[in-house]
Amino acid sequence: KVLWTVLVTLLGYASSFPVGDDSLCTAEELAKYRIIFTGKWSQTAFPKQYPLYRPPAQWSSLLGVTHSSDYSMWKKNEYASNGVRDFAEKGEAWGLMKEIEEAGEKIQSVHGIFSAPAITSGTGQTSTELEAHPRHPLVSFVVRIVPSPDWFVGIDSLNLCEGERWMDEVSVDLYPYDAGTDSGFTFSSPNFATIPQETVKEITCSSPSHPANSFYYPKLKILPPIAQVTIVKIKKSQLGLSAPFINLPAKSNEVIDPVS
Repeated sequence: KVLWTVLVTLLGYASSFPVGDDSLCTAEELAKYRIIFTGKWSQTAFPKQYPLYRPPAQWSSLLGVTHSSDYSMWKKNEYASNGVRDFAEKGEAWGLMKEIEEAGEKIQSVHGIFSAPAITSGTGQTSTELEAHPRHPLVSFVVRIVPSPDWFVGIDSLNLCEGERWMDEVSVDLYPYDAGTDSGFTFSSPNFATIPQETVKEITCSSPSHPANSFYYPKLKILPPIAQVTIVKIKKSQLGLSAPFINLPAKSNEVIDPVS
């Protein structure tokens, strides 16, 4: 009787642990996807302090990973790693790549790393391919906003698997994040380390609540998306074909703010 009571107690305790989203993926094979990143950072959409030169508005290369729930590249309201800090502040990818590789070696939580070329203007597209595994169906990535103190856009642990099947296509609007490692308010702020380091926070039209903030648009309820990502499953018959160009209407991203 005592043993049975202990067993029931232990089973109940074990069931209280959170189960990662990837544990629900029962797909039988790998899936290949094309990821298309679209910059929507135009002067019309974000007129305040829009960088026109030295350097003009642009995007860094995209660095991403397919992984299980045991790994996290970055997470809102948590502290950025040293690798994410270096990427968000300077666009340096080596530290972040090393962190990813070490996580893969230690706990087998990473399936693959992928990257896409930089975009030399605020608007435009870049793309690459990635491979997802049933035990590693989550996708995370970061793209640095250039110029900026430590601002970036990205996705944290997007699950491409739904039960027994892989998703055919998913699109996500992207908004700016502050890595919490540099205290600059504007796109062209000089380097000024945040001590002590703060957690990763989403930048909104009212936060940070300071007129000097480049994304401060107090008359808006929300910022328009500064970028968008579309992830499309590649069918076996399409392997090796060129990437599709996703044509997005510009009007859906415009900001009308007389203050700016």
